Amino acid sequence: MTSTTSSCVDEQSTPPAALTPAEVRLHIDGIAAFLGGVANVIMQLSYPPVGYGVLESTVDSGKVTLHPIKRLRTTLTYLAVAWLGTEEERWAYRKAVNESHRPVRSGPDSPVKYNAFDPELQLWVAACLYWGIDDLYTRMRGPMEPELAERFYRYGARLGTTLQMRPDMWPADRAAFYRYWDENLAKRTIDEPVRRYFDDLIDLKMMPRWNQVLFGRFHRYGVTALLPQHLRDEMGMTWTDRDERRYRRILGAVSTVWRRMPPAIRCMPLNTYLFDLRVRRRFGLPLV
Repeated sequence: MTSTTSSCVDEQSTPPAALTPAEVRLHIDGIAAFLGGVANVIMQLSYPPVGYGVLESTVDSGKVTLHPIKRLRTTLTYLAVAWLGTEEERWAYRKAVNESHRPVRSGPDSPVKYNAFDPELQLWVAACLYWGIDDLYTRMRGPMEPELAERFYRYGARLGTTLQMRPDMWPADRAAFYRYWDENLAKRTIDEPVRRYFDDLIDLKMMPRWNQVLFGRFHRYGVTALLPQHLRDEMGMTWTDRDERRYRRILGAVSTVWRRMPPAIRCMPLNTYLFDLRVRRRFGLPLV
């Protein structure tokens, strides 16, 4: 497994030069969005204010259980804009997402208080996205060269600043990030209502029955593989050394093929969804 301890992270004495979207494209594996998507959702929603914000949301158009294809599009578009979009595109998508998020706030009977505009919650979501990307990159390609890893990390602040997270909230470097990650991951809990919601996502209950039968078991296996052990424990999942070896072989085979693809293919579907956003903006269609 990829270590998440700060001892594995090289500290930089001086800030490295910022990456550009064009450079980031060379290091994006779009397939990771499919491999790690649901596992990352579980990480994000394991923070109760985030989990109940989704569970109790009255915005039906954004619910994955009701509109899985649309939710996939909007989520991947957000990742595409955050990683690869221009500042103008990030602003436009922030405005669209804000309209959807406006009603997402706790009510008098909510078990926890939450507000979709809370930058602390957005910091946690951005941290989950970055951790998942870093973890899968390392599994598929091996560790980044330290200076590149630091530059890539700093660029990752866009995962939060594309919404309301302030730039100064992003931990200063990878060492600080993994201290934040280890400390906060240990505090995450999954109660029964949220666990049931996760089980439905993992077992593909929002998809047609044939999808559940054909892919549900393997999907659960893949989600379990990509969760940190603490969250496996919270979910009541088991994961053995044999499971880990088998998953590494599967991912190694996928990686061998994927890394030989041209950059434009390796970046899919993020570049595809960024193109879709640009078409939508050009013709005045809804972005979310």
